[in-house]
Amino acid sequence: MDASRIAVAGASGLIGSALVRSLTADGHEVVRLVRRTPRAKDEVEWDPERQYVDAAGLVGCDAVVNLAGAGIGDRRWTDAYKRKIRDSRVLGTATLAEAVASLDRPPRVFLNGSAMGIYGDTGERAVDESAPPAGGFLPSVCVEWEEAAAPAQEAGVRTVLARTGLVVAAKGGAWGRLFPLFKAGLGGRMGNGRQYWSYIALHDHVAALRYLLDSESLSGPFNLTAPEPLTNREITAAMGRVLHRPTLFAVPAPVLKLVLGEMAQEVLGSQRVRPVRLLESGFTFAFPGIEEAIRAVR
Repeated sequence: MDASRIAVAGASGLIGSALVRSLTADGHEVVRLVRRTPRAKDEVEWDPERQYVDAAGLVGCDAVVNLAGAGIGDRRWTDAYKRKIRDSRVLGTATLAEAVASLDRPPRVFLNGSAMGIYGDTGERAVDESAPPAGGFLPSVCVEWEEAAAPAQEAGVRTVLARTGLVVAAKGGAWGRLFPLFKAGLGGRMGNGRQYWSYIALHDHVAALRYLLDSESLSGPFNLTAPEPLTNREITAAMGRVLHRPTLFAVPAPVLKLVLGEMAQEVLGSQRVRPVRLLESGFTFAFPGIEEAIRAVR
């Protein structure tokens, strides 16, 4: 993509901030959507809960990227926080999709976040983008999240849905909580360790987003996960090898359930998700293996 004007919601998050750094380093103009009165010329006000965005700030944008949403693992899942998880994604997406559709000259692409949680617990079964959604809280949120992007697609805007896996990063996100434990020698498998974790290096995630923004022929859902998912036991062993620390402190499933409540099922559940559409389109991963991904950010 030539030097472009790109609006980003969720620009302060783990993935959003890395994407903004990558885009600005390559000379793109980034417009950040903020939930307050703008303090700089590159900021545009929006309020997903009120379904408001200053659409004038999106005029002239070649792409709109929505990565906003309350953190899945930030708090225990009370009924109120589950509503926040849903509303922050669904209402925010609907707000931006409708704003994009209303523009006289809409952007070329609307890239919206989603998650591999749409597939639910897949056990030993490997799934790709053709798999149907599962039942349960997170899959239902993901379905609504993706459906909320429909106004942009119906307006003829190329719409991409990025189904994110577990992002390997030293700070931020779920993996950011693992690193300090493993570095302190307190890491270990969770539950029986046989559940699959579909991970992706932060570098590869940003590269995949950039690739999807640039690829005019690509639309619809894409799994943003490394080519070969691994079990929690295998990932635990890799963390120990790379960080040169023991991994003896297994966390039993009952303890996780006691500490995390309903969210424990996401840690103990198995998601064997493969990025088939991304690979078939020609995307190349820089850090496909787990040890490479860990070394890249340790």
